[in-house]
Amino acid sequence: MRKFYVVLGLLLSLQTFAQIKIEGVVTDSIGLPLDVANVVAINEESQLLESFGISDSQGYYKINLKSETTYQLKFSYLGFKPKEFKLTTEDQDILFDVVLEAQPQNLDEVEVVYEIPITIQGDTIVYNTDSFVSGTEKKLEDVLDKLPGVEVNDDGQIEVEGKRVTKVMVEGEDFFDGDSKLAAKNIPADALKKVEVLRNYTEVSQLSSVTNNQDNIALNIKLKEGKKKFWFGEISAGLGNDDRYSIHPKLFYYSPKYSLSVLTDANNIGEVAFSGRDYWSFTGGFKGATNQNTGTSFSTTSAGLGLSLTQNNTAKSVVSKFAALNFSYKPSEKWLLTGFGIFSDAETEIERLTQRTFVSSNLLETVSTNNLQNVALGIAKFSSRFKPSDRFQWEYDILLRTNEEREQSNTLTVSTITDLIEENQDQKPVTVSQSSNLYWTLNDSNIIAAELKAENATEDPFYQSIREQQPFLNLIPFDQTQNFYNINQVQDVTTKRLDLKLDYFLITSPNTNLNITLGGIESNQEFDSSIFQRLDNDQNLEFTSEQFNNDVEFNFKDRFIGLYFKAKYGDLTINPGLLAHRYTTDDQQLGNRITRNYTHILPEFFANYQFKQSESIRLNYRVTRSFTDINNFAEGILFNNYNVLFSGNRNLESALFHSLNLSFFSFNMFSQRNIFFNASYNKRIDALKSSALIGGINQVRTTINSNFQDESASFSGNFQQTFGRIKVGSRAGLNYSNTFNVVNDRAQNSESFNHNYLLSLGSSFVNAPNLEIGYRVAVSDYNTGTTSSIFYTERPYLKFDAAFLKHFVLVVDYDYYNYYDKADTVSNTYSFLNANLSFQKEDSKWEFILEAKNLGNNRNLNQDSFNELFFNTSQYIVQPRFIVFKLKYNL
Repeated sequence: MRKFYVVLGLLLSLQTFAQIKIEGVVTDSIGLPLDVANVVAINEESQLLESFGISDSQGYYKINLKSETTYQLKFSYLGFKPKEFKLTTEDQDILFDVVLEAQPQNLDEVEVVYEIPITIQGDTIVYNTDSFVSGTEKKLEDVLDKLPGVEVNDDGQIEVEGKRVTKVMVEGEDFFDGDSKLAAKNIPADALKKVEVLRNYTEVSQLSSVTNNQDNIALNIKLKEGKKKFWFGEISAGLGNDDRYSIHPKLFYYSPKYSLSVLTDANNIGEVAFSGRDYWSFTGGFKGATNQNTGTSFSTTSAGLGLSLTQNNTAKSVVSKFAALNFSYKPSEKWLLTGFGIFSDAETEIERLTQRTFVSSNLLETVSTNNLQNVALGIAKFSSRFKPSDRFQWEYDILLRTNEEREQSNTLTVSTITDLIEENQDQKPVTVSQSSNLYWTLNDSNIIAAELKAENATEDPFYQSIREQQPFLNLIPFDQTQNFYNINQVQDVTTKRLDLKLDYFLITSPNTNLNITLGGIESNQEFDSSIFQRLDNDQNLEFTSEQFNNDVEFNFKDRFIGLYFKAKYGDLTINPGLLAHRYTTDDQQLGNRITRNYTHILPEFFANYQFKQSESIRLNYRVTRSFTDINNFAEGILFNNYNVLFSGNRNLESALFHSLNLSFFSFNMFSQRNIFFNASYNKRIDALKSSALIGGINQVRTTINSNFQDESASFSGNFQQTFGRIKVGSRAGLNYSNTFNVVNDRAQNSESFNHNYLLSLGSSFVNAPNLEIGYRVAVSDYNTGTTSSIFYTERPYLKFDAAFLKHFVLVVDYDYYNYYDKADTVSNTYSFLNANLSFQKEDSKWEFILEAKNLGNNRNLNQDSFNELFFNTSQYIVQPRFIVFKLKYNL
């Protein structure tokens, strides 16, 4: 930490050397202060933007400039005539008041004269990217990291105000709707003109005043003039040691009539453009514009085979292929067609060593695993939007998701016994989702919204385990005369689901409205499974007992009606609501049918207080009824993995979920300070929990409604302060959970407290090298009453980029990890050093790149995890050092 403060002092001293302060008040012609007026200072000699500021609510502004220098000071405010002054600084601070005269004109007319670094227009923040970049940036994510209040997280997703951006647009057209990673990783930095952050975003303008959209944030990318109506992009290819290769063409075309984006990639250097994790979290932009909370949680979406995931996007070996296409076309001003297609194929080898401690017995299991995965993913979407007027909008979407997953695992487990196990899994699920939404404004007081969604899905997971030791003695009637136990399991699941929601909005005054909502869910699922043993003579031994087979049909129905009231009293907005539900569950298995009916009243409350244009606090409370799908109702035994059997429970009922959330956001343009925090408390009653019988390392699980209440609380906060070109940041995240589970017929209380902290310091000089340093600490504290463990990860990091000798750019990032536990049973230090050196002459389309990954040749990394039955600490093997030479051609 001492070194951190030394670097902080050096950077701040560079920033404040030989500077003077110019301050004053910006008012209109009658002396009223102008809030968020823009002030920029252009160095007359270099013609570069050297400083900028924003006035506060009192019209006060302040900027720091070099002494003995001549500047052009430019003042502007939306709807007022801009003013420009020539000023030569000396060695004294200057008081400089400015009066602007009203002259209605739009912002674009002002910006023809000069570019304002940051502009706030209601719920929209506009960043002029040239004011923040230094020329070392290659992709959109590099630019976003330099914008106040915007960041790209470790998963590659864009976040604003701590909330994930779910929609990215380019020139107002969707870019792979439902995900921000593809935009962050692929849009070239040199094509950007502006980044618009659209807060409280809705795609249906008619509903903007009657719905709550505070969690909806979108980004719109504005392109430079030379990138419109022209093809642009880049084609890169590279070769490296150990037969490494990388090929990455991408092309873009944007015009008012249509747009087209083509992304491709093939490499074996560990860069997965679209991972399995991305696939399952990819929404495809499939949601309506009205309040999506209906008080019911019922998910029928598959989560895949539960394949092993890479850690920090690294593995022992990754070979990836990727192709994607995104388009938009306007047959007329009233009709818009959009769509995309994504294909990804990845072969991943994951090698890990895990120490697993079982909570109930303190038994230690050491597991050595090597996984080979082949995953081919495909997503395609087509959308049509017809909007003949501001009063009517109709949308249709169809989304196809399909994938082929295959995993081969070799596992050596050592505990009370030693066993060598081969596992094979594969499946080819297909899901087709369709939606049709209609929004109709009858008149100034009445709005109708109708949203319909249909989903059809099939899944066919297959599991095989080949092992030396007989698992689950006396439970499954295996043939014990065989050389190996070759266990096979087949499953087939079909899902048909229909969701309907109708909303009527009555605007009773300019500040109040009523919302009557009604709708329902209709779901039908069928599930079949069987287990058999493959014998040495290639014959199958079928286990025909009902205990080892499933033939289940499950139906779920939800009918609801609700009333919401929204009112705005000055700066305070409230939105209470009440929903009445009638639920029906029906399952048929084991020769009989069980039908249950439930009636529940569920409240909801939302409040928002707007302190100022860019500062607010929100409170959100809701109660949700949570239901499970067919997978937890089917009572026939299933293998989850080599040491876990699962049997469902057809007597399950719903769980009650209370959620309370408080969030605060402040974006102070005057002081260049960005603050947000989010605190939440959750309580689950009759929670759907695991009940397990454990013998050694073997587990037999089922799902029950817990008699105990589970509680969790979390807090996350972020603070950023900019001092000229220096940005200081801090972040904290705390998560506490107190849960109860049943292990060997006894209630077991488990607590976990995970907390992480970040302190960072970085520069954003335009004509000088830039440095960011930071220090992360993560603490994982697990306690089960009889067993406790605390794991620590200390992670200082450094990022450096510099343009030098006119044509060279060097980018370096370094991460150091110190991983250990309180009991001194685990200790490991490792680091990752990556560097990128590029050469490109001015106005040349060719770029030469030397890229090096893992220069320290680190071979592993660590992770810990916890659940109700055990906690793990794992070590993963990663790719060794490699160096790749790339050649890139910019179109």
